[in-house]
Amino acid sequence: MLHSMSTTVETSSERSADEVNEEIRALWRRSGGTLSVEQREEYQRLVLEWAAAAPQPEPAA
Repeated sequence: MLHSMSTTVETSSERSADEVNEEIRALWRRSGGTLSVEQREEYQRLVLEWAAAAPQPEPAA
């Protein structure tokens, strides 16, 4: 499910990394491969949200 564009980062508990990744992919599809200034800002926000939601690797023992 795609969410409308927002200026606030949602917490990782609200959307999974997969959901955010799908929105990132949709942004690139809509842009035709070239992001406008506004789209770059949205992309950066989404990447930060994705990173916060992505599972963190376990440290080596």
